[in-house]
Amino acid sequence: MANPVLENQFGSVSAGADAALQTAAPPIVADADRMTMGSVLTSTGTLLILVMAGAAWGWANAVLVQRWYWLFFIVLIGLVILTVTRPQFAIFTGAVYSLGQGAFVGSISKVYETFYDGIVFQAVLATFAVFVAMLFLYATRIVKVTQKVRSVIIIATVGIGLFYLFSFILSLFGAGIPVLGGAGTGALIFSAVVVIVASLNLLLDFEVIERGIRAGAPKVFSWFAAFGLMVTIVWLYIEILRLLAIIAARRQ
Repeated sequence: MANPVLENQFGSVSAGADAALQTAAPPIVADADRMTMGSVLTSTGTLLILVMAGAAWGWANAVLVQRWYWLFFIVLIGLVILTVTRPQFAIFTGAVYSLGQGAFVGSISKVYETFYDGIVFQAVLATFAVFVAMLFLYATRIVKVTQKVRSVIIIATVGIGLFYLFSFILSLFGAGIPVLGGAGTGALIFSAVVVIVASLNLLLDFEVIERGIRAGAPKVFSWFAAFGLMVTIVWLYIEILRLLAIIAARRQ
């Protein structure tokens, strides 16, 4: 997502972003030690493999993972906080996070697949398609990430996060929000909006990674960038899975 994970290290992408990036990235002496697109892709690919490995385990042990849902949640949040505050540890925290998040996603996917046959494959395919589409739009500059666009996406993302948090607090008291449950029109529209916002977050991730490379960030931050990108991809997949489930339920 427009992750504070990436934003925190590489600075703002406003008019003064380049100066902020230079401040965030310490001086380096050799080009071989610089963060490159190749190193980011390699790190992202490695974390993606770990996510898939974790997902395979979570799929096979869905009941166990669901039983320890809160433990997984707390550990994953802790890893995100640790990575944001100590980005140099991303090569280690990213690996653990990917395995844990993979197990969590695998268990959720198994539950959805039980109710809607074939939905997981559709969600994976849709997530890949959205990622490629966003990358194309960014690379060709069909969609330009201006300061205004960036602000709108971040505000929308924070708003969704706060809405989910509010819903969680209500659930502790036995209450709920209609648009987060069932397969009604409100739930469908809300889910579609969240998928769109999650997709747009990829544009912000691409921009921040590009600026990090231009600023000469150390190569170790390739893992940090990959970690942030993985957070967005997993979020997008979960939201697409939920949207497809709503659509499938409405057809029954």
